[in-house]
Amino acid sequence: MIQSMTGYGKAVVAYKDKKINVELKSLNSKQLDLQTRIAPIYREKEMELRQMVAAAVVRGKVDFSLWIEKDTVVDATPVNAALVENYYRQMKDIAAKTGIPMSTDPMYTLLRMPDVLTKSEQEVLSDEEWLAARQGVQDALDALVSFRTQEGAALERKFIEKIDNIQQLLAEIEPYEKGRVEKIRQRITDGLQQIPGVEYDKNRLEQELIYYIEKLDISEEKQRLSNHLKYFRETMGEPAGQGKKLGFIAQEMGREINTTGSKSNQAEMQNIVVRMKDELEQIKEQVLNVL
Repeated sequence: MIQSMTGYGKAVVAYKDKKINVELKSLNSKQLDLQTRIAPIYREKEMELRQMVAAAVVRGKVDFSLWIEKDTVVDATPVNAALVENYYRQMKDIAAKTGIPMSTDPMYTLLRMPDVLTKSEQEVLSDEEWLAARQGVQDALDALVSFRTQEGAALERKFIEKIDNIQQLLAEIEPYEKGRVEKIRQRITDGLQQIPGVEYDKNRLEQELIYYIEKLDISEEKQRLSNHLKYFRETMGEPAGQGKKLGFIAQEMGREINTTGSKSNQAEMQNIVVRMKDELEQIKEQVLNVL
């Protein structure tokens, strides 16, 4: 089963007064291109987070975000009451000694004094919180992989449709291919007969016709194209991660179709080849999204 590189996954985990949010978005890319936005408290775990994402995503342009939402009441910056009282006593003492009157709104002044609203403690990531955050990341990755699998199933249905169409078009060439040899032979013979006074060796003409017809023969191209179509189907059934391989097979299919077109000297065959190219082009466009 193939997977698409396009995907989205999100998870939210509750931990005490926090909501730990994880979000992943992915698009197609030749290699893994991982961009991260991580809350400061989890920065120490960035390498482990990158390893988790790389193992699950494998390839693609990925935006990874991990952030925290907190209860605004709980998260309000605490007022250092002891420091406020100390500043207030000092202000009163200075006013008494100097005769400078106290402000009519001393609280406004006190709250603007140094360190009154500065947090004195720094958050430390506990093992318990990290396990909760890690679970959120895993849940988001699982959601992303599920999304990619669904998109991959849609791509597979599209590929099967296009492969079937090319197979059908290849079969439509057969009737024109069978009658083409005799038409070439007849056209050359008629052309020679219309030239007055021309004598030619029929045996030599037969040899030249055989050589010419062999150059226009597309039997090998048809066989190789059939093999590529079969191999493409088989590869889609392999484990995820075959996008590049499918791209290579599509390129080989294009070679055989192009060669068939260059050897086709009938309008009907060339029209069929053009339709085959159109079907293959749609495969090539979509195969870029396959993991």
